[in-house]
Amino acid sequence: MAGDDLRSRIVVMFDNEPNVETHLLERPHRLVIDLPETSFGFDKESLTPRGLISEVRYGLIAQTRSRLILNAKGPFKVEKLEVVKNESSSGYRMVADIVASSDREFAQALADQKVTTASLNADTGGASPAISDTLGSSHQFTVMIDPGHGGIDSGAESVSGTLEKNVTLAFGRELRDELMKNKNINVLMTREDDTFLRLGERVRLARQHEADLFISLHADTIRHKDIRGATVYTLSDKASDDVARAMAERENNSDASAGIYSEEAPVVHDILMELTQRETHSFSLNFADGLVKSLQGKVNLINNPHRFAGFQVLRAPDVPSVLVEIGYLSNKDDEKLLKDASWRKRAVERISHAVDKYYTLRNNVQAQP
Repeated sequence: MAGDDLRSRIVVMFDNEPNVETHLLERPHRLVIDLPETSFGFDKESLTPRGLISEVRYGLIAQTRSRLILNAKGPFKVEKLEVVKNESSSGYRMVADIVASSDREFAQALADQKVTTASLNADTGGASPAISDTLGSSHQFTVMIDPGHGGIDSGAESVSGTLEKNVTLAFGRELRDELMKNKNINVLMTREDDTFLRLGERVRLARQHEADLFISLHADTIRHKDIRGATVYTLSDKASDDVARAMAERENNSDASAGIYSEEAPVVHDILMELTQRETHSFSLNFADGLVKSLQGKVNLINNPHRFAGFQVLRAPDVPSVLVEIGYLSNKDDEKLLKDASWRKRAVERISHAVDKYYTLRNNVQAQP
């Protein structure tokens, strides 16, 4: 197994060509692979959870049948699954490529599966209420708020000991409460407590819930203590300046800071800008520009407040995303404001105003024939 929280590849080697049958199960999300009676020779290391896979189980399920079950961290779709003959050695290999998807897409795949096979009914005893509920509900405009860092990853720390993870969580909760005043907007958070989340897991959650907007919140430190003010970042494979490049490098190192290292799938080129659809990127830029305009004159901004860099947390190909540095903990004045309830209230109101305008824009775009 190899990959990350968005894409994973599973390869199983066989001495003979297997007859493979697959189906999906929910609660938890699982890919089930049925095989002829098979002797499993997996070593312990190869079964270590990686990427989207959280657990592997296998064994005999009938007199002549064996089963391999891959538990996933969330909804997924099987992009490809094939059995091919090895070119340079004897035997065969099964290759499965899976990608993170949304709850709605997974429910649709289960419903399609139910039409064509009795396997789901055999497992659950009937149609799942979760499927019909998910498919029957219309999608509500959804904003995913991502308070940066958390748990073992404290993020930046001010001279006086203020931790970035606490600042972003407090700000994120207040932003959530403000956004929820608009009954047309569904508001979710990647974390609501002091929990560590991998960068890829944050992106996966946004995709799972088909977020229409992803806002990642940060309050970093920087060598230049005189630099202060809010900054809005969007994704680019080339940083707009040295400050943006350094910021992205620090934020992208969050997983490693917590002692977690990702292993990319060997043949999956997860290049930031290749993954980002043009329309998604266009909406990200549009919201970023609107957010800067909403903050101007109300919240102190850095010079050239809309900047670009290769932030890993902004890489969802189908979710418009921005990263907001609400201020710098390395600057005493910014730190004071970040702790000030009246300033935070003004800041979240301006961000909420920008989100409301963006919501109207998206509605108008979707309403066009």
